[in-house]
This record gives sequence, structure tokens and C-alpha cells, in this order.
Amino acid sequence: MTRKKVKLAFITNDSARKATFKKRKKGLMKKVSELSTLCGIDACAIIYSPYDNSPEVWPNTMGAQRVLAEFKRMPEMEQSKKMVNQESFIRQRIAKASEQLKKQSKENREKEMTEIMYQGLTGKGLQNLNLGDLNDLGWVIDQNLKEVYKRIEAIKKGASTSSSSSVAAATASQATAAPLMEQKPAMVDLSLDGMQRTQTEWFNDWMNNNTSDQQLGFGHGDEMIIPNFNDNHNVNVWPNDFYP
Repeated sequence: MTRKKVKLAFITNDSARKATFKKRKKGLMKKVSELSTLCGIDACAIIYSPYDNSPEVWPNTMGAQRVLAEFKRMPEMEQSKKMVNQESFIRQRIAKASEQLKKQSKENREKEMTEIMYQGLTGKGLQNLNLGDLNDLGWVIDQNLKEVYKRIEAIKKGASTSSSSSVAAATASQATAAPLMEQKPAMVDLSLDGMQRTQTEWFNDWMNNNTSDQQLGFGHGDEMIIPNFNDNHNVNVWPNDFYP
């Protein structure tokens, strides 16, 4: 869990300022010790305070002198690479605060122009705006139009992708159904036309095969030949045994 951000301001109360100094000094010494132990580097700390005549040194005076001697043997460019004093530190803080202020001012201006844009859409006039306000308003409108066009393009791409996926799925389903249709067994034609064709073929066969004198038949021309029913020796014309 991160610590709450500390407000950098001078503590006017003497007792509170002294207590805060002791607390921060103890924490700083602990951090230097952890840095030296965990990272395996040589480090030292020298703290001056208005409450003590002599500075407080970590780890000790000999250790601090050794680290300072090693530091002085480094090139000047390396020594001043990340070195800051109180003045440079304050300048850095001021520059950082200025950048944050500039960024926040830009965001506030953009929100203000966005509100004016929506008011204009409801019918409110723009007579009270100067040239600078109109330029900023135009910039905000252009940014909103760009976002609208981007969303439209994204929706079109999504629709085209979904349609192509649907076509591919339909094609795949048709390709899968085609073999099934080819493998479908032949069905018997039970329709009326099929039954009529069967009866016609049967009748033609019967007419061609049954030409003997014992069966019903047709003579020359329109004369019909009827068998003699009084002849007891005549062959029975009924092929079925149920009709004597």
C-alpha cells in the first residue's frame, strides 16, 4: 500500500517541525542502510540540522570519508549527472508544476468549449464568443467529428465481417448437405401419376398375353366373342376358385 502524498510546505509550528525532522531523519537513515545492504553498494549519509552542532553521519565518519573520496575520483560529468542542490530541486519542482498547470488548463478549456458546443446544439447563440473562443470551439467540433467518423468506420467493418462470416457459414452448410442429398435412398413413387402408369402397363401386358379362346377377347372388327356358358365342358372363365 502506497503512502499518502505529503504536502511540501514549511511547518510553522516549532515543536511539530522538530518532531517531523526527527521522524524523517530516522526514516532516511533506514533507507540508506537498506539501499547499501540490498544493492551491495557503498553509500553514506550526512545530515545537518539546526538542532545539533555536529552533523549526523551514516554509517560512520570513516565510512563517509571513504565514499566521498571514491566519489571525487569520478569524472565531473559523472558527478553532476544526477546531482541536485536545493535551488535545482526547487527549479525542477516548479517546472513540473508548470507542466501540470498547463495540462489542466487545456483540459478545462476543452470541457468549457464542449459545453458551449452542446449549448449551441440546443439553440443558444454564439454572439458572445470572441475569435479565440471560436477557434477553440472549431477545434473541439473537429475532434468530435473525427471520433464520430471512427465509430462509423468501426461499425461498417464489424457489419462486413459479420456478413462475410454468415456467407461462409451458409456455404459450409450447403457443402455439408449436398453429400447427404446425394446419399438419399430412392423413394417409391406413390403419387397418382405413378399408380396410373403402373395400371396401364399391367393392362397392356394382360391384353398381350391373354389371347387364347378360353379368355375374353375381341374378334374381327367390332364383333365380340362371348364364350358358351351352356357348354358344361367349357373351361371355367373365372380364374378365381371362389366363383364356380
